[in-house]
Amino acid sequence: MIATRAAVLTTVGEPLELMTIHVDDPEPNEVRVAVSHVGLCHSDLHYMTGTVPTDVPVVVGHEVAGIVESVGSAVTDLQPGDRVTGALTPSCGGCANCDAGYSTQCRRIDEVRRRPRPAFTMPDGRPIARLGDVGAFSQHILLRQNSLVKLPDDVPLQVGCLLSCCIVTGVGAVFRGARVRPGSTVAVIGCGGVGSAIIQGAKLAGASAIVAVDLDDDRLKAARGYGATDVVNGGGDVVGQVRELLGDGVDYAFEAVGSARTAATALAVVRPTGTACLVGIAPGGTELSVPASDFFFSEKKLIGSYMGSGQAREDIAQFARMYQQGRLMLDEMVTDVIDFDRINSGFERMTSGDVTRIVVQLQDSARTEAAQ
Repeated sequence: MIATRAAVLTTVGEPLELMTIHVDDPEPNEVRVAVSHVGLCHSDLHYMTGTVPTDVPVVVGHEVAGIVESVGSAVTDLQPGDRVTGALTPSCGGCANCDAGYSTQCRRIDEVRRRPRPAFTMPDGRPIARLGDVGAFSQHILLRQNSLVKLPDDVPLQVGCLLSCCIVTGVGAVFRGARVRPGSTVAVIGCGGVGSAIIQGAKLAGASAIVAVDLDDDRLKAARGYGATDVVNGGGDVVGQVRELLGDGVDYAFEAVGSARTAATALAVVRPTGTACLVGIAPGGTELSVPASDFFFSEKKLIGSYMGSGQAREDIAQFARMYQQGRLMLDEMVTDVIDFDRINSGFERMTSGDVTRIVVQLQDSARTEAAQ
């Protein structure tokens, strides 16, 4: 067991508290990672504000990269000093869904996540929960070896962390979830971090038109840089403007906001036989009301995509290669890198339209630079 520094949510709706916690020793199949960088994600905000329930105290944060510090006795494919990012959907590898290639929907996830002792505890021994069994807002974390992907040396950790959530979720939804066809047309509703990744994925998939939809003109301007061919301000008649651009709608629409209203818009902007894909996490209790005729007469499809709908470790490795080749923009997505002490101000900045991703540096700069 080691002592480390973490940002802990002790009260829903209140700022994170920086404090010392204890991290358990690795189990045989676990790896202890010295966390270097974590991206701030709107999914974290859902738990911090209470729109999605969570136990407290809890360490949130999940978009993570760092350095392997120690490994359990059964770990064979990682060693201390390896640079890694998280593959945040651990799987058993043998259930029906895993066998079918849907590791994000592992049917034995509770069994896989079970460990004999809490990973995080207060100095007095009280357990601390971890969001998604990660808890990345801690300078040291424990992850299973099959929840980590080794990063190439020329992928900086401050952008490598984006691969673990933002990129695998957004680009994965394009290729694995909706399976966008070359030459097809796409609308992306919500152009924050995940939406920007979806736009890049649609461009990589060969979409002939990519319409970015957002309420913020700064985000729409940035969307053009990621590959959007057209932009629509979501404060107006989105369906009418998309149809004006592309006739009867788009082949695929991606919703990256997480609300019933934008989900209904996504379904409305797709043409007959088109596919609307919901990617954004909606607050707990959100229900959708959609016209039945869209399915019976127009043969539209409404699907969901969670964490990229695929094989996270394989996909992350492929996306890292795309970054190395200059085909995937990651550096441009990092608006700012801030020190750990400023994590709460980083979340405050996320409402600004000129922010795509804020990344928190958890270790001191000298150690991080040596790792790069």
